[in-house]
Amino acid sequence: MSSSCCSTDGSCSTATTDRATAAEAVTVTTTYAVSGMTCGHCKATLTQVIGELDGVTGVDVDLDTGRVTVVGVAEPDDKLIAEVVDDAGYELTGRV
Repeated sequence: MSSSCCSTDGSCSTATTDRATAAEAVTVTTTYAVSGMTCGHCKATLTQVIGELDGVTGVDVDLDTGRVTVVGVAEPDDKLIAEVVDDAGYELTGRV
């Protein structure tokens, strides 16, 4: 028996799958140096505030290295990322 892309209500999910595939195919990864991060709360805060920005699909905060890696669908706006990092109480010191 073959699987179908259609749900039981007759709607088709193919378009959603195609969009997800396209978004995964085009990603930009940028790493920033951020000072002032010391604990799990810092990691959670930065993951949340950066993750809420339009176009951001992933955030990885490494407390040991002081680096924050941002994955998105386009080149990030460094000024905007610096602003949300600073507003959260940390300092973005540049790209790595």
